[in-house]
Amino acid sequence: MLILLGIIWVLLGIYWGRKAKSMDGFMLAGRNVGLAFGTATAMATWVTSNTTMLAPQFALQLGIWGMVAYSTAAFGLFLFAPLARRIKDLMPKGYTSGDFIRLRYGKAAWLVFLGISIFYGFTWLISMGMAGGILMNALAGIPYEIGMTAILLVCVLYTLFGGLYAVIGTDFIQSLIIMIGIVVVGVAVIWSIDLEQVYTNLRTEKPMLLNVLLPASIMAIFNNLLFGIGEVFHSNVWWSRAFAMRKGIGQRAYTLAGFFWLPVPIAAGFIALTSGSLGINITSPDMVGPLMAGNILGKAGAVIVFIVFFCSLASSIDSLLAATSDLIVEDILKKMIKPGASEKWMRRASAFVIVGLGILTWVVCLPRIGTLATVLFFAGPMVASTIYPIATGLFWKSASAKGALWAMVSGTLIGLIAYFQMGWYTASLIGATVSIIVTVTFAKLAPDNFDWKKMDESVAQT
Repeated sequence: MLILLGIIWVLLGIYWGRKAKSMDGFMLAGRNVGLAFGTATAMATWVTSNTTMLAPQFALQLGIWGMVAYSTAAFGLFLFAPLARRIKDLMPKGYTSGDFIRLRYGKAAWLVFLGISIFYGFTWLISMGMAGGILMNALAGIPYEIGMTAILLVCVLYTLFGGLYAVIGTDFIQSLIIMIGIVVVGVAVIWSIDLEQVYTNLRTEKPMLLNVLLPASIMAIFNNLLFGIGEVFHSNVWWSRAFAMRKGIGQRAYTLAGFFWLPVPIAAGFIALTSGSLGINITSPDMVGPLMAGNILGKAGAVIVFIVFFCSLASSIDSLLAATSDLIVEDILKKMIKPGASEKWMRRASAFVIVGLGILTWVVCLPRIGTLATVLFFAGPMVASTIYPIATGLFWKSASAKGALWAMVSGTLIGLIAYFQMGWYTASLIGATVSIIVTVTFAKLAPDNFDWKKMDESVAQT
């Protein structure tokens, strides 16, 4: 099954990659993505291994509020929807989220933003690679190292051949498989368990998980809400899709994707709460999702779950590879190192960067550092610190360059202190709080008067 899925995605990548005749095609799918493909790629990319594996971990560790906490990431898509429309209006020929920061706030803020965004993208890649190894080991007994290597290799290959055309095309198919698979798994779980027995077991063995006033759980809701918003607002994964969609499509596509995605982590988290009543031994909290599904559904069910999880992993890894390589090639190599680079040179550079990201991720994933939550949420305060500089920068003329710079720096530093001193479930909340105070203070006390025409470089060059 692993080999078969790998071959299918690589062949599809080659097929769709034939459309990528130019860098606009390779990086942004010709800027002609419609509503169906736009919604599907946003939804499939956001149904990551974190949705299907971290949501159950949240429920297992933080209770009923844990699974609700992860579902708040849907608000990242909801709130980015109007931003996608604004982005397309202001920057019809833009390429990356880095372009926005550079044009809106200048070089200093741009460099800080690139550091945050590339680090986050790499952290997300690591969590996806780890999840691939964990998944295949839990469901099929495939050694962690082999499973992790296989998923990274497949995604690198088809992203390399097809760029965003391949990513969006495969995402469309993957989103359909994910939705159908989740319905099948959900029905099977409800059919297999006794809800009263689940509740009785939780009340007797783990009453803390039913406590609606558990402080850590309540804090996790707001922390995850802001982390999810920060992930979407700053990441080139989502900006590249906003640039790739046809005019008028972005807002509707992101709104629909949010509604499709919202119930997925709640369903995945609920499965974890049934583990005690079924007597399943959970050796690691981030393995609870695949272990539960495999035990409840048996061998046939395990195949379904394997395909769904594989698709959820691939739909995120390919997007990260494409978007992060775009950021490195467009913002660093072209803008800083070789301004007059030809399209042929950039295409070759993109290939080297995609392969390099895949190899680097593989090296870091080999020792399997920490759990998925601790790895991913380390970047939480960094991405949360970018929310308000981006949101105000898109709509307020008064948002200033110094405010954006210090909001990102101070939000990141104080948030990381909270991560180590208080816990991962506080870092994004604190980082975002510091960021908004700094952003608004500078906008009110030392306001800018930005000219929106500067955002459209195609007009400036003309």
